[in-house]
Amino acid sequence: MASRSVHGALALLVLGNMIAMFSDVVIKMMGSDIPLFQFVFMRLLCGVILLTPCLLFLDRGAFRHGLPLHVVRAHIGIVAVVCMVLALQTLPLATANAVFYTAPILIMVLAVIFYGERVTPLSLLAVFSGFAGILVALRPIDLNWQSLTALGTSAALAMNVLLVRKLPPQQTSLHTMILTQTFALPATLALMLWEGAPWDWSLMVYALGSSVFIMCYNICILISYRYVDANRVTSAEYTGIVWAVLLGWWWFGEVPDLWFFAGATLICGPLLLLGLRERHRARLRSVATHAEG
Repeated sequence: MASRSVHGALALLVLGNMIAMFSDVVIKMMGSDIPLFQFVFMRLLCGVILLTPCLLFLDRGAFRHGLPLHVVRAHIGIVAVVCMVLALQTLPLATANAVFYTAPILIMVLAVIFYGERVTPLSLLAVFSGFAGILVALRPIDLNWQSLTALGTSAALAMNVLLVRKLPPQQTSLHTMILTQTFALPATLALMLWEGAPWDWSLMVYALGSSVFIMCYNICILISYRYVDANRVTSAEYTGIVWAVLLGWWWFGEVPDLWFFAGATLICGPLLLLGLRERHRARLRSVATHAEG
């Protein structure tokens, strides 16, 4: 039964990563000649509207807890979305996603700096190999500020993940999603007004599509990690690179070169090893616990 649960969670994560990649496809299909902040505002607005019915299932008394931290995370999230859109407009789908996968590496680095976490040799390998992978995938000769926005997305995501540790424990992931997107709306509205572009209803279709795909991805993640230990299925997250390659080739005719595959291997390889090591350790702890019982 436990094995069946793990296999189900793995399948759900693979499906979720494919769905999330469709969100990137939708964003890339818009092209680069769009009012950026208007799209970001529309995307957040669609997300808030989709999440509104969920308010019925939340503890409303807990909404006032941790509000300043939710506000900070919301504005970091704006940076992540803006950088993500710019990266997807500039880079091939697979290359952008390979750089997005440096977020776990940045989480390790920031956790050492701000939380004093211990560094293992394999963790150090992941850090150095990951940054080498960025240089290989992006190639310094092709670097520009737009290409580096992919790394900005990873940095913003890493900061938001670390700030989750400071959130009130009684607040669920759904609770956090609603507050984060709601608090981001005023700033994105101000940025949209500053941008001054005419309202473009055609962008709403892309914004809604992107929001729906990301919402479905989050549901897959919540279900998978709710019933199975994260260290047993996290490796399935890296199937996103496979979907990025396939969808980039199918939709946009992007054929990855050897530089991409070398960079993606340097970025994801050590992270996959870390996940497998943690899974092995969890299995040993489980065996030891049963033996003691």
